Amino acid sequence: MKFIVSSSLLLKNIQILGGILNTNNTLPILDYFLFEISKNLLKVTASDLESTLSADLEIESNESITIAVPAKLLIETLKTFPEQPLTFNILENNTIEINSNHGKYALAYAKGDEFPKTLSISDASTSIISSQVLYQAINTTIFASGNDDLRPVMSGVFFQFSNEGSTFVATDAHKLVRYVRTDFKSDKLVEFIMPKKPLNILKGILVNGQYDVNIEYNESNAKFIFSNLSLTCRLIDGKYPNYEAVIPKENPNILTIDRSIFLNSTKRVSIFSNKTTHQIRLKIVGNELVISAEDLDYSNKAEERLSCNYDGDDIEIGFNSRFLTEMLSNISSDEVKLELSLPNRAGILTPLKSDSDAEEITMLVMPVMLNS
Repeated sequence: MKFIVSSSLLLKNIQILGGILNTNNTLPILDYFLFEISKNLLKVTASDLESTLSADLEIESNESITIAVPAKLLIETLKTFPEQPLTFNILENNTIEINSNHGKYALAYAKGDEFPKTLSISDASTSIISSQVLYQAINTTIFASGNDDLRPVMSGVFFQFSNEGSTFVATDAHKLVRYVRTDFKSDKLVEFIMPKKPLNILKGILVNGQYDVNIEYNESNAKFIFSNLSLTCRLIDGKYPNYEAVIPKENPNILTIDRSIFLNSTKRVSIFSNKTTHQIRLKIVGNELVISAEDLDYSNKAEERLSCNYDGDDIEIGFNSRFLTEMLSNISSDEVKLELSLPNRAGILTPLKSDSDAEEITMLVMPVMLNS
């Protein structure tokens, strides 16, 4: 049997699916794409057992068949073609022959029934969210998630849909980010924890998208359906920590400053900080912010003075510069607000102006003890 497909359309989609593939797979079949041909529809699937990503493509064909095609070899081959129709001939000797304008190329395929079955989601609840909102939610939170295997619930992003809005939270116990949208709501309260790898894949796909994303989920799995793609993954099992309890409510000392000036100054000064602690010191007196760092082991030190708007008592507080830099880099507002209470209490960083009235971003960073 044979089918005809656009080379650029197929390449674009299998490159997206390639994000799922691991370099070292325990099952050899996971190095393959599953091709399910049903008349004029080709469904291509990639899996790493935990997550499965599929794309539906229109093709020219009159038959139905399921085979597994070597992923890396197919991607490398298609990268070299200009846009043209490709004819795939599936031969009986377990060979698939690709015919282009320039020549023909044969590769061995495997049986489709060896490929792992996609996770089915029974008793699913559903929510619909804009692709741009979901992208923004993932992009704003994912950097704050942890990498500790002993605390798997903190290695993903917490999704919460309620009648008040949608909330996305990530934390690694040193920093925390909460992203809230009041314009996407759910009739009933739903909570689940998404792993980092499928979120990074979603983030890469959604960055330029303008469509609705349909989310189906139950206690153990979630499925994201959008455009011609669908992503199914296992959820992280466990209860997310009570993040509301760690966000300090009373923060009388409020600093307002230009984000890019604060970010660049923090980056420069942190070069001179201790390479283990990455500690920088913020000293706020009147309307002046002094950012300093010192590495006693190498006699390195730096200090910068910035003008700011400040309302509160004079304060001196230490932060890990990497956390502060990450947070400032993931805010798009021209100005930011840093709310403080005491040198041993967490600081709250928020954009002064959000991109949308329905958006609320809260970033919490734990302080580090200063050497007197």
